[in-house]
Amino acid sequence: MTGDQRVVLAGVVAGVSTMVALVAGLYHVLPPPTGVESVAGRLAYALRLDVFAALPLFFMLASVGNARFKSEAINPLLPTENPKVVVNGRVASNTLEQTFVFVVACAALGTLLQPHQLRLLLACTVVFILARVAFWVGYRIHPLYRAAGMAATSYLNIGLLAFSVYLMLR
Repeated sequence: MTGDQRVVLAGVVAGVSTMVALVAGLYHVLPPPTGVESVAGRLAYALRLDVFAALPLFFMLASVGNARFKSEAINPLLPTENPKVVVNGRVASNTLEQTFVFVVACAALGTLLQPHQLRLLLACTVVFILARVAFWVGYRIHPLYRAAGMAATSYLNIGLLAFSVYLMLR
């Protein structure tokens, strides 16, 4: 295993471990929401949380737009972007992809979970936001350091999708 692979593996282990611990810890501390007895109420709750999950994407897109506006990269078709703008663009692109999966999984779980279980979605939303920020900050420091945030987000999404499928099939 190369040195770069060891760095990424350490980031993956740290990211997934932290994600699992945070989701479990928050789930046990957060109170269950109220007024979500109907399926429509639970779905509305999930979609409201998705607004918060989309905030990192908004800030990333704004960062790219502002950086382009203030530089020669105002025309994105010209090869004048500095590395910071390139990184922010890649982070925003990946965050769009991850946010889409997160929103779909949360919407599905909003229809499948019992009212008292919906605090799982709040816990996952908090962790999703933190993982996306960790991905962005890590990527800005060094591309290999994006691994913790990327793994935390990806495995969170895989877990939510798998849990949704399990609940649908049981």
